[in-house]
Amino acid sequence: MANTIVITELIWQEGIDILSNVGEVIYDPELWQRDDLHDVISKATALIVRNQTQVNEALLNEAGSLKVIGRLGVGLDNIDLHSARKKNINVVFAKNANATSVAEYVISAILSFSRKMDLATLDVKKGNWNRKEFTLHEAHNKTLGLIGIGEISSRLASRAKALGMNIIGYDPFVAPYEFAISDIGVQLKSYEEVLSVSDFISIHVPLNESTRHMINRGSFSKMKPSAYIINTSRGGIIEESDLYEALSSGMISGAALDVFEHEPPHGSPLLNLENVILTPHIAGLTEEAQVRTSCLVATEVANILQGVPSTCLAC
Repeated sequence: MANTIVITELIWQEGIDILSNVGEVIYDPELWQRDDLHDVISKATALIVRNQTQVNEALLNEAGSLKVIGRLGVGLDNIDLHSARKKNINVVFAKNANATSVAEYVISAILSFSRKMDLATLDVKKGNWNRKEFTLHEAHNKTLGLIGIGEISSRLASRAKALGMNIIGYDPFVAPYEFAISDIGVQLKSYEEVLSVSDFISIHVPLNESTRHMINRGSFSKMKPSAYIINTSRGGIIEESDLYEALSSGMISGAALDVFEHEPPHGSPLLNLENVILTPHIAGLTEEAQVRTSCLVATEVANILQGVPSTCLAC
């Protein structure tokens, strides 16, 4: 049977070129939000998505020919892995393809908080020359706390180390002799110590029942008033109403959010605050990362369709 590969969200042309060699490609980056997805999925042997397409049990029940799901990214919370396993559907993901881009985003956020060049630029354009107001801080000798120590955190730690930062982290699943600890020099600490000691806290955990709203009012109360929190993982990890309270009351100094519990965050009170950086889920969206992600996922999906084992299996 010929392969039909359905792509419901944005992919770069390089990925489409790879997939065209193994079957018919049906590509519509808006398909995830249209009713005809259910008609198209019925004939798919492969499905490729980002984070908007909800690959739940109901959708999988309509995909009787599906062999493989490709995730253009690393988060898997929009894919029902349990149902995929029951149906013997492989799930592959863009393992490490955007890790460098996300690490650089966090460094950018740290430097933005430290120097506020965007605000200084706006102030100068207004005719001001407030050198005292924009005399701020170095990143050097500040402490970066990592919540979750995986591939992205490791790349972030090596870059932060080059700035002269102190790196600590919490991850109950990381052994003391893994690369980030033994070679980069991340110091393993308790969750409470990471919160209380860090000048900047960067979140790198998946969204699941144990991590949902793990950063909440209690977490903010343990942080320094001068601390900043950066989230590039998933929006549901931070309780946003508690974050708003912490930012507006001065409990913490600022936040950088690339992800939100509801995207886009229409009507969120966070939109009205000046001490928060808000970006539209772009931490991993550099041109280089998108080419890598598209090519990697396309190659792994093509491998599965041709009976070749994948090195990027989630299930």
